[in-house]
Amino acid sequence: MTLQASQSRFGDLTIQGFRRLAIAKLSLRPLSVMIGANGTGKTSVLDVLFLLANSAQGKLSASITDLSGLANVLTYDRAEELTLGISMEVPNYEALKYSLRLRPKGVAYDIQEEILSQQRRSHPTPFVHIESHGIDVRYFEADKKKLMRPNWQHNPLETSLSQVPKMFREPEAFRNRLASSTFYHVLNVDPRSPVRLPQPMQPATLPGRNGEELVSCLFNLRETERNRFEAIEDALRAAFPRFDRLDFPPVAAGTLALAWRETGFSKPLYMHQLSEGTLRFLWLATLLQSPGLTALTLLDEPEVSLHPELLSLLADLLRESSQRTQIIVATHSDRLIRFLQPKEVVLIDQTEDGMSALRWADELDLEEWLKDYSLDELWRNGRLGARA
Repeated sequence: MTLQASQSRFGDLTIQGFRRLAIAKLSLRPLSVMIGANGTGKTSVLDVLFLLANSAQGKLSASITDLSGLANVLTYDRAEELTLGISMEVPNYEALKYSLRLRPKGVAYDIQEEILSQQRRSHPTPFVHIESHGIDVRYFEADKKKLMRPNWQHNPLETSLSQVPKMFREPEAFRNRLASSTFYHVLNVDPRSPVRLPQPMQPATLPGRNGEELVSCLFNLRETERNRFEAIEDALRAAFPRFDRLDFPPVAAGTLALAWRETGFSKPLYMHQLSEGTLRFLWLATLLQSPGLTALTLLDEPEVSLHPELLSLLADLLRESSQRTQIIVATHSDRLIRFLQPKEVVLIDQTEDGMSALRWADELDLEEWLKDYSLDELWRNGRLGARA
């Protein structure tokens, strides 16, 4: 079986025991925009996905340390262990299903169980690629046609998925796509932030999490993928009517600045002179047009600093980009969901016991309501069940 990466999307995400996500399931779509009140679990869903991505890179221990330890993310008074699962669609085959179960052990943790399997249409039981129970770790070896213990040094604090041999094609393809996932927080636009400074010229297919390669990425697009660069400039003209073009004057050997030119002005504006909203929109437009987008792109509050009139353009950029990457967004902006379709919006509400519940807006009967109200109005007046 050969995985067609361009068509392999992640499907069901299951979470048990992570903060307020005591028991949660979400079927991921090309574009999934989560909205809910503060503390309902939007960012927690992104944290779980990024934890899975890091675990596939062999960074599970470091990621749990960054979260202040496994015990600190378990659902209070409800969970003694954390169980995560995610599936990935495979064209012409059944989905690959991955599950991981962790339990605190002192200041560390044990990997209690880890399984990567795939249902076979003509067999009652799933085919198992990886099966680990504690220290009993097994991989399916095609040559021997059975599950075998590893003959290499296996790190018990990292996932078996992260240590799968590259010649094991299906597990490695799944691992590679999950590991590539990227998480973008609100862009830092402080006066001395990387995005505001001249940047060394280097090959770049993404603008960087902190905008540290924004200039290189834009320059590279102008020189090698002109259609993408022109799409970014078109988005900027739609957002800022006075915008004319971007230039890249050299400031030193191997270092470029970015010059923002507007009609009616003889001198350009440079990165340190652009407003926070302008700079963040430029970074977002570049990110969402970048050829280096990974399989899964996680965005936390992309609407920050953006004028409400720019949110329609942002929604269009997200929708177009979701044809090339799977996008999961956490937002507080009811104005953003005004420009989205119910099939793109995930509502996160708090149940009576303080836990989080996730559901898609198109699972509600909204057809009659949408004749008189926009999606954001329905959210504000409580018709969607979410609370502002």
